[in-house]
Amino acid sequence: MEKQAFLFPGQGSQFVGMGKDIYDHYEEARQVYEEASQVLDRDIAKLCFASTEEELKKTENAQIAIAVTSLSILKVLEARGIRAEMAVGLSLGEYVALTYGGYLKQEDCFRLLKQRGYAMGNLLPKGEYQMVAVMGLETTKIEKICQELREKGHFVVPANYNYSGQTVLSGEKAAIEKVTEELQLAGAKRVVTLNTSGPFHTEKLMQAKEAFEKELEKVEFQKEGNGVQVLKNLDGTPYQKEDNIKEILANHMVSPVRFDQAIQTMKQAGIRTFVEIGPGKAMNGFIKKELKEDDITLFNLCDQASLEKYINDIEEERKNG
Repeated sequence: MEKQAFLFPGQGSQFVGMGKDIYDHYEEARQVYEEASQVLDRDIAKLCFASTEEELKKTENAQIAIAVTSLSILKVLEARGIRAEMAVGLSLGEYVALTYGGYLKQEDCFRLLKQRGYAMGNLLPKGEYQMVAVMGLETTKIEKICQELREKGHFVVPANYNYSGQTVLSGEKAAIEKVTEELQLAGAKRVVTLNTSGPFHTEKLMQAKEAFEKELEKVEFQKEGNGVQVLKNLDGTPYQKEDNIKEILANHMVSPVRFDQAIQTMKQAGIRTFVEIGPGKAMNGFIKKELKEDDITLFNLCDQASLEKYINDIEEERKNG
């Protein structure tokens, strides 16, 4: 069998009804929703399946809903003995990856994401902020343009390095309008405004970080995982037993997500099968564009049909193994 990585999506991938048919068909999945509901004292199945798009989009709701969807699918795979050598999450997805890797208890994952989502959604500086995805321009050129604007008093910084062809910027609305013009002049193929309003993964979340640090102190992380290599958003490298996980996760809130570096780490480790677990297809989209010359296999597990197909493919491979 080819080496595979499990990928866990981040905010923005949510939609009302995500994971409903998996919840209906698998007892292991239902147990995850039940545990989350008990720990958080609210009906998480109702949040995922019967809220409005507006309600689900709120940061404090989206983070927990996406994580529960991913973890419920993961439990179905684990019950069938299907494992991955590596795991990586996008922003909030890192908490699911750490849970899968044995560093974090599932109930603590729920508690932390509730507090993280609240802090990121509510402890923001006043002002109008925007995020844009920049396509088709070298990272170094984007960074240089941002730096020049910052020196003139405009707040705009890279927040997500998705792959070598796409960088997400976050900043004040006026600064984003200015940087968009400059990026287009510099040769960017496209600059797309994203449906998010907070200056996530920037220094503007310092108050949220400080509040969240207090929550992290209440949780016990395992120093060594269960053998799965979990990659950090900070630099795309695997967690090591000497790492201060609480410090890394706190810094993660005010630092850019380096999924571009995680892709290279997975490639160098010989990962050829990438399995995105949860709503959306963004992570596999980045991998497909970055590794377009490579012989890779991509799966998106977001509903019963895709999950059953993947399980059948794995079982077939085991038989012929």
